[in-house]
Amino acid sequence: MHLIVDAHQDLAYNIVSFGRDYLRSVAETRQIEKNSDVIAHNGTTLLGWPEYQRGRVGIIFSTLFVPPNYKMLPSWETNVYHDFAEANRLYRDQIDIYHRLADEHPEKITLLRTTYDLDLHLVKWQNPVDGYEPPVGLVILMEGAEGIRTPDELEMWWSLGLRIIGLAWTGTRYCGGTFAPGPLTSAGRELLAAMADFNFTLDISHMDAEAALQALDFYPGPVIAGHANAAALLPNANSNRHLTDDVLHGIIAHDGVIGVVPFNRFLKADWQMGDPREQVTLELLIAHIDYICQIAGDARHVGFGSDFDGGFGMEMVPAEIDTIADLQKLVPLLAARGYTDKDIAAIFGQNFIDHLKRNLPSL
Repeated sequence: MHLIVDAHQDLAYNIVSFGRDYLRSVAETRQIEKNSDVIAHNGTTLLGWPEYQRGRVGIIFSTLFVPPNYKMLPSWETNVYHDFAEANRLYRDQIDIYHRLADEHPEKITLLRTTYDLDLHLVKWQNPVDGYEPPVGLVILMEGAEGIRTPDELEMWWSLGLRIIGLAWTGTRYCGGTFAPGPLTSAGRELLAAMADFNFTLDISHMDAEAALQALDFYPGPVIAGHANAAALLPNANSNRHLTDDVLHGIIAHDGVIGVVPFNRFLKADWQMGDPREQVTLELLIAHIDYICQIAGDARHVGFGSDFDGGFGMEMVPAEIDTIADLQKLVPLLAARGYTDKDIAAIFGQNFIDHLKRNLPSL
C-alpha cells in the first residue's frame, strides 16, 4: 500500500473539546462515545492509531484550531476565543498537547520539524520490519492565525515547531475567509512578509478567493491548500469555501499541493445530513483529484486533506469509508482512470512529502 500524508486533522481540538484519545482504535472510541453528545456534535470518529497503521497514514498535518466566538457556531461550542490574547493562550495549549504526545509516546507519535526528522521518519515507514509499527509523524499547522498577536511572535511559534500557517477560518484581521468575503488586509501583508523570513508554508484553505489571489501574488514562500476542493465541480454550493480555477492555477504556479476533502457536502453540494451516504461515492472524490490533475497537466499537485473528525464523522463521508484506512480503496479507482502507480503514490503522499523536503529547514 502507498504511504498516505493527510494534510489536515484537528487532533488537538478534538482532544480538548471531546476528550478523544487518538492512540485508541476507532472501535474503542466508538464504544466509549456510543449514545453520547459527542456523536451529535462531531459525528462518529474516523480516526485512531491502529487505523493509521492499517491505512499506512504515516504523516499528518495536525492543526492548532480554536473557533472565534462567532454567531454561526452551535450553542454547545464553548471552546472558543473572544480576543487575540485568548486565541494565543488556547493555541499554545494545543501545541503543548502535541509536544506531550511526542514526549510521552515516542513509539507512536513524533514531531516533524526538519528535513532530518522527516528523513529518519520515512526510513521507518519505507523499510517495514515484521511486528514493528512505526510512529505517526505530525507537522503542526495553525488554522486561522489569530493566535499570532503580532508578527514578532513568529520566532516563538517557529521554535515550538509550527511550520504551516493558514490566515483564515472565517474572516480574520488578516483576510477574508469562509462566510466572510474580503481582501488581504495590511495586517495580513505584514504577517506574510514576516512569515517569509522563516519560510513558513502558507495554507490558503478557508481564504476568500480575493484574499487568496492577493496572497499568491504577494507571498514569496511556499503555498498549499491543505483541505479544499474545486469550486468548478460544485457550481451550486453558494460558498466561498472552495477553490476557484484562478486560485488553483496560482497554487500550481507556486509548486503547491491541494489536499482534497472526502466530505459529502464538499463533493455533492446539495447533500444534507440524513441523506443516504450512498448518494456520495469515492468516484466524486476522484473527480476532484482528476480535475486538479488536468489543470496541472500532471499528478504532482494534489493529495489528501481529509479533515476527518473536523466537525463531521462517518455519517458524512462517502459510503465506502468507515475509517481513514479506507482511503486505500482509491488505488484501484485511480488506476481505472489511467493513473500509474507512480502517479498514485504521488497523490497518496509523495507530493506533500516532496513539499516538506523542499521547505522544511535542514536542522
